[in-house]
Amino acid sequence: MGIWKGALTVRRYIVAGEVPDGFRDAYLDALNDRAFREKSNLEPGEEVAGWCLTQNLLDTDFSDRDRWLYNHFICAALRVDKKVLPAKYFKALLEKRIAAWCAENARERAPRNVKEEQKTLLQQELLQRVLPRVTTIEFVWNVADGWVLLHSTSESANDRFRKMFFETFGLPLVPFSPLDFLADDAGLLGALEIGGISDYRSADAPVSAESL
Repeated sequence: MGIWKGALTVRRYIVAGEVPDGFRDAYLDALNDRAFREKSNLEPGEEVAGWCLTQNLLDTDFSDRDRWLYNHFICAALRVDKKVLPAKYFKALLEKRIAAWCAENARERAPRNVKEEQKTLLQQELLQRVLPRVTTIEFVWNVADGWVLLHSTSESANDRFRKMFFETFGLPLVPFSPLDFLADDAGLLGALEIGGISDYRSADAPVSAESL
């Protein structure tokens, strides 16, 4: 619940496009449709993502609007689970198993297919015991004014969030620039661009799904 208290390090976005009438019902359904769903058989490095409530990452039912909709503010979080095996431990175990196979079969080296088989078996065994690495990325969306704050500055997290946001709500997010405050002063913006100080692009510029 970091977005509710304390100092925040965020990225700000402008929401491009129009919010539909009756967004409260439409977005309730949209959030529930893309709520986080656990997957029991994650492969190494595989990710599963979906929305959850900010109060608890295990809460994924958005039916109670009072828990995520505050007047014209939407607050929720993107949960991402990923199973990662401990690399050094995995390598050490695999070396032991291959050495044991060589000793048992009186071979100096194990064939490639044996190594791959032992690697797959060890991965399957460890994945049954390893819990996923869980990450939550909170956001707040001012629906009335059309901006979003994301409680993360990670490039990968922001890319994942923008994609999920578009897939859920059908609205692209445009990175906010402090120069947006100067949008009405075309002369100043032009001077900054000519001077190479800014690569400013207005939040009103069209955005395609391919750019997300």
